[in-house]
Amino acid sequence: MPSARFLPLLRRAAEPRRWWAVLASPVVLAGLAACGDTAILAPEQGMGRSPTLPAPKPSLIPTLQIAPATGWPAGAMPTAAVPGLAVTPMATGLDHPRWVVVLPGGDVLVAESQAPPKGEGAPGGLVNAIRGWIMKTVMGKAGSGRSPSANRITLLRDADGDGRAEVKSVFLQNLNSPFGMALVGRDLYVANADAVMRFPYEPGQTAITAAGTKLVDLPGGPINHHWTKNLIASADGSKLYVTVGSNSNVGENGMAAEEGRAAIWEVDRASGAHRIFASGLRNPNGLGWAPGTGALWTVVNERDEIGSDLVPDYLTSVKDGAFYGWPYSYYGQHVDARVQPPRPDLVAKAVSPDYALGSHVAPLGLAFAQGPALAPQLASGAFVGEHGSWNRKPLSGYKVVFVPFAEGQPAGLPVDVLTGFLSPEGKAYGRPVGVAMDARGGLLVADDVGNAVWRVAPAAAAR
Repeated sequence: MPSARFLPLLRRAAEPRRWWAVLASPVVLAGLAACGDTAILAPEQGMGRSPTLPAPKPSLIPTLQIAPATGWPAGAMPTAAVPGLAVTPMATGLDHPRWVVVLPGGDVLVAESQAPPKGEGAPGGLVNAIRGWIMKTVMGKAGSGRSPSANRITLLRDADGDGRAEVKSVFLQNLNSPFGMALVGRDLYVANADAVMRFPYEPGQTAITAAGTKLVDLPGGPINHHWTKNLIASADGSKLYVTVGSNSNVGENGMAAEEGRAAIWEVDRASGAHRIFASGLRNPNGLGWAPGTGALWTVVNERDEIGSDLVPDYLTSVKDGAFYGWPYSYYGQHVDARVQPPRPDLVAKAVSPDYALGSHVAPLGLAFAQGPALAPQLASGAFVGEHGSWNRKPLSGYKVVFVPFAEGQPAGLPVDVLTGFLSPEGKAYGRPVGVAMDARGGLLVADDVGNAVWRVAPAAAAR
């Protein structure tokens, strides 16, 4: 717990016009960092098909363990953790690159994006102000929100196949915190923070100047707590599946603010008509179709503030009509007593996810392997970009892992693929987000703190 000096300062914060100055004091900052619990379980106990779930440890002040964002020292880059693989900087000098998509001709699109500004009508009051200040401070130290969103998509082209892009051009601009992208025929779909947009695309072009058309509005609004929206097209191109994260940690802004959120939408590509495909997913991001089975899978950021060992983030297949528990329960039917009023009827329906990735690793990127081109041991399974924790001691995530699959299901513990994003002192040189397989079997990784896209490939092919 923080020192005895800390609590009186919080009491003084309730006085008019003084709370902000108190919060900014070194004593409070040090006190916040001293709050919270330390993980007891080994990280592996929170991974796999049957993770260990200890008793929750709720607290007034959340556990804070921040990896301050520094960027990469000159000449440094992440490390390939699998023997025989090497890393190449495909592109550097980007502006908070979050997501990557590979076009049929081999060009790579990179969404450069940060959170949109909060609008009028966001929750007020001292408690929300303090919570908002804490989160803004945490995210700022972690490298988010330091500058306005670039609101653009950049095209990278590696014409000579050496793993480095010779062409880096603005492909689309004046967007609204873009994230997910999908090409269907000659239509490019972009998931902004508040809508899915459609743009005309011609193979090989390096820029789109035509105005886009809106396909469907997405939940946005003054809070837009989890603002990143991702999308993927069905195999026949008739549907889009869109992720929409929750507007809170566990419904503290009221369930009216969660309408249409914590869900994956199914959107008709022709009309924009939509329905909730699956719900109770606190913050789903990466999407992928599993080879062989054709099942839709996603990675989900679970809830915070009930301990360093809870709740494991997860990778799961997504069943049509299924409810995955948020906010009333986690990992199936483990009730979260913080959520009032309770909903035992929904808890009884809650589906357990397929595979735990570990507590607070913050999985965002998801890409299925496409055979043994990268490495034989990475031929069948899913690559996951883990953005890294802020609500756990010690830190977790901050790497790209591979989840091996057998007979269409995860099998075994995650394997480290790309590491070295943290300094020995616990500072973040980079943070992995989106991942994608490129046209030559390499793995691309967007790094939003390092402002780069890295390419992982066999050492003989990485020049």
